[in-house]
Amino acid sequence: MANDLSTPLTGRKRRARERARRFHFPLARLLFLVIALIGAGVVLRVVLVDDPGGGRPSSEAAITSTRDGNSIANAVASGPATITADPQQYPAGGPIGAPDTAPVPSAAPGRPADGFGALPDLGEETANGTIPRISGAGLTPFAAYRRAGAAAASGPSIAIVVTGLGINEQGSLEAIDQLPDEVTLAFAPYGRSLETTVASARAAGHEVMLEVPLEPFDYPQNDPGPHTILTGEPPRANLEKLFWLMARFGGYFGVINNMGARFTASAADMAPIMEEFGARGLGYVDDGSSGRSVAPQLAGANKVPFARADLAVDANPARTSILAALADLEARALDTGSAIGIVSALPISVQAVSEWARELDAKGIALVPASALMQ
Repeated sequence: MANDLSTPLTGRKRRARERARRFHFPLARLLFLVIALIGAGVVLRVVLVDDPGGGRPSSEAAITSTRDGNSIANAVASGPATITADPQQYPAGGPIGAPDTAPVPSAAPGRPADGFGALPDLGEETANGTIPRISGAGLTPFAAYRRAGAAAASGPSIAIVVTGLGINEQGSLEAIDQLPDEVTLAFAPYGRSLETTVASARAAGHEVMLEVPLEPFDYPQNDPGPHTILTGEPPRANLEKLFWLMARFGGYFGVINNMGARFTASAADMAPIMEEFGARGLGYVDDGSSGRSVAPQLAGANKVPFARADLAVDANPARTSILAALADLEARALDTGSAIGIVSALPISVQAVSEWARELDAKGIALVPASALMQ
């Protein structure tokens, strides 16, 4: 006790520090050693173990090609193939369910033998599909796909363009079956069975057109549909929409506007579109719904075969009104030599036009396809 009390305080502190250093646990050195061992293990695994997956879970499965068992895939792999609907189920130009016994007319020079699809030389592959173009020999889609022998009559003539086809497959097939072959048929780009309906129309002898949705004044309250071509957008954006629309089906000789009073009145917006029609050899029919359309001037500047419709026949879709409008078309044809009427694909309109056309020859007026009246 006396020794402890008499020991200097500094000596006691020094002995305490020596005891602490003697029993200090080297934690930092131990951690460094563990990290070094882990790193060495990783390096050894990479060098010595052949495992491209880096240790990730994996499983093996047999890969079996279906090409050898798929006749269509084999045909595509070995060369061009044409896939058509079953003629017993979807007869071309006749009612569904009945066999098509009528022979397909022989192809005219420059036309596809089956009468349905687009000629290979008249198609350009794009990201959206095949779109029309002028062939290397100078053949245009307008010349190749218009109705064979279409020419203006020597006397008064009337052309009828039926629009809005392709959306309702059954209704479209019935309209094709009822309407005279000289009637021009315009198909909307949104139908799910366009290959069937367009093929049926061309097999029956109709020339076909593509409807292109253009911006009306009250857009978007009044919306023609997806990929509507709009004013104020860059030309490239509108052309991309146009290419999508043009790739929906093939075999059409020209296009017709769906709505578009605002767009067709804007020369700056309409000019690149009309220029594209001219460069691709397509015709253009203005539906006549807007008196401000600059389409006639632009079509002439770009050498686009052009016509402007005189009358919307079924603006009032009642039989008496439709017949009155058709009588007005007759008067215009007798007065000026020709007239073009636009008709929607409503059943009442199709029936009225079909019945009216049977009596037209007796009146000294010829029913001709629209291409015959396009300059």
